[in-house]
Formats: sequence, C-alpha cells, structure tokens
Amino acid sequence: MKILIRNIKQLVQIDRNSPEKVCGKAMSDLPTLENAYLFIEEGIIRAFGKMDAFSQSDIFFQATKNDVKEIDASGRMVFPSFCDSHTHIVYDGSREIEYIDKIRGLSYEQIAKRGGGILNSAKRLQNASELSLIDQALERLQEIKMMGTGAVEIKSGYGLTAESEMKMLRVIRKLKEISPLAIKSTFLGAHAVPAEYKGRQSEYVDLVINEMIPEVAGEDLADYIDVFCDRGFFTEEDTDRILMAGIKHGLKPKIHANELDFSGGIQVGVKYNALSVDHLEFTAEKEIEALLNSDTMPCLLPGAAFFLEMDFPPARKMIDAGLPLALASDYNPGSSPSGNMQLIMSLGSIKMKMLPEEVINAVTINGAYAMDLQHELGSIALGKKANVFISHKIPSYAFMPYAFGSNKVHTVIINGKIQ
Repeated sequence: MKILIRNIKQLVQIDRNSPEKVCGKAMSDLPTLENAYLFIEEGIIRAFGKMDAFSQSDIFFQATKNDVKEIDASGRMVFPSFCDSHTHIVYDGSREIEYIDKIRGLSYEQIAKRGGGILNSAKRLQNASELSLIDQALERLQEIKMMGTGAVEIKSGYGLTAESEMKMLRVIRKLKEISPLAIKSTFLGAHAVPAEYKGRQSEYVDLVINEMIPEVAGEDLADYIDVFCDRGFFTEEDTDRILMAGIKHGLKPKIHANELDFSGGIQVGVKYNALSVDHLEFTAEKEIEALLNSDTMPCLLPGAAFFLEMDFPPARKMIDAGLPLALASDYNPGSSPSGNMQLIMSLGSIKMKMLPEEVINAVTINGAYAMDLQHELGSIALGKKANVFISHKIPSYAFMPYAFGSNKVHTVIINGKIQ
C-alpha cells in the first residue's frame, strides 16, 4: 500500500541525522517541518519534505500514481506513533475494589500485605485461560493503538509460578503474531514473592534462576528480563543474581527501581548495562551520576505516581543534569489502569514540569530507545517503519499535553496501513 499525506500543517519529530536518543538540553529541541508531505510505501517512510518543493521532488511521479491513497491533512499534524516501553497489559480482570481501599486510606504496601496488589492479579491469572488472556489483551492493544501508540513492551510477572509465567509469555508471543503493533516481551518472574514463599524469598529467587529463566530462554519467549528491585520486594543481591542468570541466557536487563525507596536498583541496572531503569521516584545525586556514566535509559511512569498519590520523579533535575528521559504508561490493573500516552504526556508537563518538546521526545525517540527500537521507530525518518498518526485540527504540538482530556488522534497508520 502507498500513502501520500499532503498539506500537513506540521510534520513533527523529523529526523535527518538518526540520533539514538535525545539527552539533557537537547530534549527541548523538536525538529518539525511546516506545510509538508509524507510518502509511505510498503510500510516504510520513503520521502518527506515541504509541499512547495513536492512537484520538483524525485518522488513526485511515483507518489501521484493511481495506486496511491492520498490524504489531505490540512490543519492537521503528523507525529510518529508513541513507543510505550513499560506495560503489564496481559492480566485477568480489574482491581477496582483495591482502588476503593486506596480511597479509604490504605497504602499500596498495606493492600499488598492483605493479599491484594500483584498477588491478587497472580491468583486470577493462574486460573485464566490463554484464550481469555489473549482476548482481553487484544482489546487493550486496540484501545491504545487508536490513541496513538505504535509500539509497546509487555511484561509477565502476574504468574509467579513457572507454569503461569510461561503461559503469560506464550500469550505475549501470540499477541506479537496477531497485533499490528511492534511488541517486545519481558520476563518479570521476580515481580513479587508468592505467598507460599513468604519467609523463603531466596528459595523463590532460586526457582526463578534455576527453572524459569532456562525455560524462558529455551523457548525464546522473551526479549528482556526484569526485576522489581525495591523496598518490600527484591533486594540488590536478589536482583544481581537474577540479572546475571538472565544475561547468561541472552536476556537483556530492564529494571523496576526506586519506586518506593532508595533501593539501589538504579545502580544495579547500570552495573548490568540495563536497557532501561523504570519508575525512579526516589532519585538523587548518586543515582543521577550513575546514569550519566551509562547507556541506560531512565524511564519515568507518571501514571503510577498519579494513581498511587506518590511523589513524582525529579524529571526536571534529571534533564537539567544532562540525562535523557523516556515516559511510559505502566498500564496495569493495580497502580496505573490506563495506557493513554497522551495523558502520560500531560502528567509529564503538569506534574513534572517537562516542556511539550521534552514530553514528545520522551514518548517517541527515547521510548523507542528503551525498547531497542530506535533504528525502526520513534521519529519521521527515511527507511523507518511507517507507524504514524494524523492529529485532529490542533493549533500547535503543545496542544497534545495541554488538552489532557481529549483524544487528539484522528487517523492511525501502522506498518503503512490505515487502521
């Protein structure tokens, strides 16, 4: 399929130099092109430029043939699709009862100690069929796709037994096959300690290392390995052991870190060259210094901080120190029941004082980096996959985080196909 988008008010996040990520002060730069065109062929971005130069371009005759679908984008903007690098989209049912408990004053940790939280989702998932999990996840993927997301990372972690963790990962593998979205899979067997291992945490870590990781790797079920390294969950030592085992089996690390306290998780992630370290509500000078000397992407999840009424990560301090930042939804039933990346951008601006340019960089090129997809997605660049969306008629790209209650996406194109 060939698509020519004409008269684009503003083509946002154009990329002629192919940077892998955007850091520090550069996050406030957002390359755009006004009164532009974009030509897509066979699912790939083939050309873009100014409309007034279109008739003289090399692509003109190819892009105006009868087999080309033309879209007039007058008054509208075109963005690269969002890259959501941290989700838990495969789960069974919802947890609004815990939401009510939270309204009544119970903390996240108190709810978890009562058998709620991750352990609640684990019990439900263990009893759910693969077909049911696939159907539920496909509905969520369809929802986020139509709000602008074109790539998503999905974690296991609601199984917490070898059998159920493999079930989750098989579901994610099936989603890769049937969803048009770019999907990455992460093994998160160390998401919480199962109730039956209470007081025997090291034994559960042994199970993850000796049974789960070899099976995951043997069936090629995951791209990455993750650990919830935080107070009340897994220690630095646990995390160190699990990541080392995962790396030996070809799984690249990603880390849940410093959501509840200064856990040391950021430093462990950097030590093992983690692709990203995520949450980071508790981040100070030592953590920033460690990240500055690494290739690890700090990924902030403002939806979880908002929903749990926690302090937000110090995004402004991190950017001003020279770090890159990605933003992701943390879409899950307990602490962030939304995959709306437009809302995530708004929270980045409203609660963490990130500029519109910074939040757009954080959910596009830096989000792609946090999924190791920066060479395929995250910007409007020649040869990249044509995962883009056309906005409604909006006055400026700053309207994206500004209008937090509206869906600004008009037309979604994934792999060069209108959805």
